[in-house]
Amino acid sequence: MGIILGIDVGGSTTKVVGLREGELIGTLQVRAADQITSLFGAIGNFLRKYNVALGDVSSIAITGVGSSFINEDIYGIKTYKVNEFQAIGHGALQLSGLKEAIVVSMGTGTAFVRAGVDGISHIGGSGVGGGTIIGLCSKMLGKSDIDAILALAMTGRLENVDLSVRDIIGSDIPSLPANLTAANFGKIKGTATEADLALGIINMVFETAGMLAVFVAKNDTIRDVVLTGTLTMFPQAEGLQFAFSNLTDLTFVIPPNAVYATAIGAAAINNMG
Repeated sequence: MGIILGIDVGGSTTKVVGLREGELIGTLQVRAADQITSLFGAIGNFLRKYNVALGDVSSIAITGVGSSFINEDIYGIKTYKVNEFQAIGHGALQLSGLKEAIVVSMGTGTAFVRAGVDGISHIGGSGVGGGTIIGLCSKMLGKSDIDAILALAMTGRLENVDLSVRDIIGSDIPSLPANLTAANFGKIKGTATEADLALGIINMVFETAGMLAVFVAKNDTIRDVVLTGTLTMFPQAEGLQFAFSNLTDLTFVIPPNAVYATAIGAAAINNMG
């Protein structure tokens, strides 16, 4: 049986995975301003990195916003388009081993998907995501490279930018720990550094995604929330996972290869067909 390539062509990155008989053989992601360049560059890099011949690829499953630019087979290989939300749901369940979950796909923006035995449905989305981090950091700090932003945020201190519950009432109250954020950027000190601002921006995006997931789950019986997408690579993702798991009756999960969940879901759907 040949290799199935699953490709998620996002707004700023393209992720490629390879499945052979349902087993993951490799992953790769590239960044490029042009989505077509990113797509073909990612395929070439994947084949070279994992020593896969073009003839070994039996089919390609593409998804994501950039897949709309592809209307023909790639390199003569049968190419299928997969609905992005279906791919998000299938990928999250496959990686987490769960039968049902609320899936939070954190990329350029943030998508919320319900995945379970009764199917996969798109709940909604938020424009707050990785694009927000890059846009605000570019304007406020003059930095648009995500690696540089992350490195800068490593030494940041949230107490120099965010207003906490402690700042307002001075102690814990039921269900509201004193260190919980009351207002993002509600207490910017004159001494706040660029590192503080970078961390504040990242924290705001993660807290927004986490709280929206909590609101989504309020009207559902599902208690597991799976985090996927590019932002799961940020060190702050684990903080969101633990903080919201402790604050609510929900269990937040970041599965292995979470950044590739959508590409894996696309390949898995193609494999089932």
